[in-house]
Amino acid sequence: MSVGSQDAAAVGGIESTGYRIAVVGATGAVGTVMLQCLHERGLDVGNEIVLFATARSAGKVIDGRTVQALDDDADLSGFDIALFSAGGDTSRKWAPRFVQAGATVIDNSSAFRHDPDVPLVVCEVNPHALRGSGPDYPKLIANPNCSTMQLMVALAPIHREVGIERLIVSTYQSVSGTGQNALKALDAEARASLQGELMPAPEIYPENIAFNVIGAAGSFAEGDDHTDEERKMMFETHKILEDETIGVAVTCVRVPVRTGHSESVNIQTREPLSVARAVELLSQARGLILENVPTPLRAEGHDEVFVGRIRRDSSHPRALSMFVVADNLRKGAATNAVQIAEVLIREGIVVASTTA
Repeated sequence: MSVGSQDAAAVGGIESTGYRIAVVGATGAVGTVMLQCLHERGLDVGNEIVLFATARSAGKVIDGRTVQALDDDADLSGFDIALFSAGGDTSRKWAPRFVQAGATVIDNSSAFRHDPDVPLVVCEVNPHALRGSGPDYPKLIANPNCSTMQLMVALAPIHREVGIERLIVSTYQSVSGTGQNALKALDAEARASLQGELMPAPEIYPENIAFNVIGAAGSFAEGDDHTDEERKMMFETHKILEDETIGVAVTCVRVPVRTGHSESVNIQTREPLSVARAVELLSQARGLILENVPTPLRAEGHDEVFVGRIRRDSSHPRALSMFVVADNLRKGAATNAVQIAEVLIREGIVVASTTA
């Protein structure tokens, strides 16, 4: 749940003043939500927030802060934490430079998720991955893909209790996961259709997304019959839950929803689990809200993952089905990154090197 700004920023009762925090990709769809989350959770009070984006966005003023160009003239020194949401190419080039300059980087792209030395963290699931041995904590931390993120919050309590043998997941992913241009495309296509005009030619997706469903979210690598979105969920589930034996069958679908990813999930457990016990486990889980029928509109603007339709799968003695929904820009991306920063601060893993 969001924490409002206070006179002095506090994280878990510990003052978090004096930190220098960079936001890279501050003008993008996720970057703007990161700034909102930093404000809502009080981390912009008593700390210095510095915004970086492309040269095209340099000079823009957001909440009184001027966006700086991320180029070879940028001064990367003195940052304690850097939140990245600027795409894989930018992360691969600039995240190591921030680390070398002394910052701990929390990256929202897929650039480092496969690196065995880079923890892939969902705050409610595996925050222990943020700690190394003594002072040798990970200086580069990866945020999972948005669809995987919300799924892990719902699955982790069940996996801890009885183990998971196999998952069958179908996602219904909103266009905001592709970025601001995808939102503009959805609006333009819907407006044209409602006015009785021909839709503009698709530019973001292979077909028009307005009033349509595209049965393959993401892109296909050469020779692969799964999209990159599907491959991400397969790999990231294993890494986050620390169990490579879980079978994962997934179909990722793009739907004409502005914000909020939905997932139909079938869970085959290793040990029997009743519906009542599953509900009990999930009702006690952090960052999760139980509803009868969750929807993207209800989840939009919230940091929690919404779970409902929990029911027995009568075709298998150890299987349950559920429906999982979350705001992909918040918990699926920005909120989790900020939550990781909070853990780093609260547990003293990263200590402020300057006084704001």
